[in-house]
Order: sequence, then structure tokens, then C-alpha cells
Amino acid sequence: MPSVHNPHRNAIDRVVVTYLAALLIGTGLLMLPAATTTPGGISLLSALFTATSAISITGLEVLSAGSDFTFFGQAVILGLIQAGGLGVLLLTTLLAMLVAGKAGLRLRESAAAEAKTSDIGGIRPMVLRIICLTAATEGIVATVLFLRFFTSYGEEAGTALWDGVFHAVSAFNNAGFGLRTDSLALYAADPFVCAPIAAAIILGGLGYPVFIEIVRRYRTPLAWNMTTRAVIVATPALLLAGTVFIAVVEWNNPDTLGQFDWWGKVQAASFQSTTTRTAGFSSVDISQLHPATWFGMDILMFIGGGPAGTAGGVKITTILVLLAMTWAEITGGTSTNLFGARVARSAHRQATTVIVLALALIATAVAILMLDAPQLGLDRILFEVISGFGNVGLSTGITAGLSGVSQIVLILVMILGRLGPVTVASGLALRARTIRYELPVERPLIG
Repeated sequence: MPSVHNPHRNAIDRVVVTYLAALLIGTGLLMLPAATTTPGGISLLSALFTATSAISITGLEVLSAGSDFTFFGQAVILGLIQAGGLGVLLLTTLLAMLVAGKAGLRLRESAAAEAKTSDIGGIRPMVLRIICLTAATEGIVATVLFLRFFTSYGEEAGTALWDGVFHAVSAFNNAGFGLRTDSLALYAADPFVCAPIAAAIILGGLGYPVFIEIVRRYRTPLAWNMTTRAVIVATPALLLAGTVFIAVVEWNNPDTLGQFDWWGKVQAASFQSTTTRTAGFSSVDISQLHPATWFGMDILMFIGGGPAGTAGGVKITTILVLLAMTWAEITGGTSTNLFGARVARSAHRQATTVIVLALALIATAVAILMLDAPQLGLDRILFEVISGFGNVGLSTGITAGLSGVSQIVLILVMILGRLGPVTVASGLALRARTIRYELPVERPLIG
């Protein structure tokens, strides 16, 4: 039987190939002696790990971007971050439209509707809007940070400008790379640095479709679609819950929040809750947090942000669909409802599949790392793996000391964490398959 040509599957394959090609190019550039302060350049593994972390907008480091890389090397890292973040925005938005429109003319009609234009080739305006949103946000945040670094921290104009640009791009793309070994600890109590970075993180994590719908329909929130309502409700709820949890557990810890006054504690807890969901910056020493805090942050990192954005994780909507399914079963409901609408049954399978595969990947990686480095303990290893999967970049300080085997495992986790959820969900949604027969029904015992 001849194979059936599937343009959707081919489109996803091209995305994966392009991603891997960019990863290899970035690795090669980082291996150049001109890219690092290390005489003769860095090893292939270190370059591959750094390039993977940058293009997957994760932020885990085996080398410090600020001290181990030259300006050229930092520019390569920033280019990979921008390419990875912008690519994710474009990819997830286009795939979302593919799922809704099933390609061809319907895809272009969906794009035209999204862009609110009669142009049937509306994909181009959509791409331009994403690029403009990215440039505008990064430009504003970079300007604010430049002025703060230049006027309040005594940095020279050129240094302050580069610091502002680097941190703005890293923040909006939820990458978490910084130019200091202690990340943003120096600015933990400075709202003029932390606030714009946090705002960029949140905006990047909302997702382009959500942002556009809010802007265009801000007067009629009841008309927002299910995805927008889910993200808008869950995002502040998760931010508040994370802030309260971190503040309560770490309030008197002298190595974390205990060093600040009450307002500094609230601000640091709030910033860490924001960045834990996917960005990876830290304003306190993550290695000194209580293990209970690590576990709470594991949950936030696993969830991540909104779909079709720069955030990682399994996404807010996936978790909410799973919770709605659970509630429907508990209450005996005949359908799964969320925010006044019924969730499509195909979304049930997609959400369950994404969660199961994510947990399987995390469990496998944790098991390998525990066999390779049992002295590190489950709590630190679990934190590192979930941070890699969720493309967060927070670390308890064990990344650089891991063996080559463990670093390769984390590289794979970061790649699969970035490409896995979106490609799996889109592939399931786009797969056209007519079922010609069904097997007899049986009901297994559950629980």
C-alpha cells in the first residue's frame, strides 16, 4: 500500500531538523577559541551543553556566561536564546493554527482571522506581529535596565547597555542566562531591576495568541476563548501560591530570605515564584533553600507557563484539562467542562499523553543520574532534571560537577522538554486517522 503524504507531519519534522541544525551551528561557534576565555577553547560536551541550554531557552550552565565566555561567545549565546525563543513563539503559534485549521486554505483563513485582516495570506502579518512584540518588549526592558545599571550601579555606558540587552532578551525568552555567577542576587531588593525582568518573563510566558486576544478583546473578557481564560486565571494564581509558599518556608532562613527586611522578603519570594515557573533567574542562593522549597518549585517548574509562548513545562492548559477530567470523574459528570465550555474529548487524550510521557522522561533521567551520582541525593537530582525538562535553568549547584554521562542525559532532557510537549500534542491533534473497526469493550478494575 503506498504511503500517505502527510504535510503536517513533514512540517513538524522540518521544525525538528531546523532546531537540531541551529544547535550544531551554535555548538561549533562556541567551540571557537574566540568564544571563550579558556585558552584553546572549550570541550565539545561543554559547548554542546551550553548551546542546548541556550537554544532550548533553559539556562542550566556548566560554564558561566559572564566569566567563561568572551563578548563574542556571549553574543552567540544571546543569538541562540533569541532564535530559540522566537522560534518557539512562531512554531507553537503556527501549530496551534494548524490544529485549528487543518492546514491549506483553512490555515490561511485561521491566520487571517487571528490577525484580524481580510488578507487570506495572513500568516505574514502574524509573523511580523510576533517579531514586533518581541522587539518592543525586549527594547523597553533593555532601556529600563540600562538606565538603572548606568545610573545606580556605576557601570560604564557600554557595559550597562550590554547588561540591559542581554538580561532583557534572556528574560522575555524565559531563558534565565545572566552575566553574573550569582545570577540576580545583587539586585534581589531592587525593584527597578527585578520588576521589569519579572514583567518580561510573565509576558513571554503568556503566549502570543493569549496576548493578542487580551489586547483585542480587553473590553469583553467573557468572549475570550478557553485557552486565554485558563492562562489568565491560572497565571496569577500560581504566582501568588508560589510566592506564599516560598515566603512561608524560607522566611527565617538566614541564607535565603532571612537576610532581608519584610519587604525584601516579599519581593524576593515573589520574584523567585515568577522565575521558577520557567525563566531560571535567581535572586537568592538556590542551593541553600529548604528541601521542601525545592519540591514546591519542582511542581511549579513542571507546570510551566502558557501554551504558544516562550515558557516551558507541560503548560497550564494541560494541567487544567487533567484537573477538570479528574473533577468530572469525582462528581460523576458526563463531560469535562472548563470555564463554561466543554473540553473536546481529543484534548483529554492529548493532555494525558503529554503528562505520561513527561513523567516517564523525568523518571528515566532521574534514575540514570542517581545511578551515576548517588551521593547527590534524590531531591537535588529531581530538581535538576525537572529544571531541565521545564526549560527553567534553576540549579542547586550540581550541574558543572556532573559527569559526562549525566550532562548528556540533561542535554537530551532539555531538547525533549522543549520540543516534546508541543510536537507530541500537535502530532496527535493533526494525525488524521479513520477507524474502520473497534474491538470489543471490557472494563478493567481500576484502583
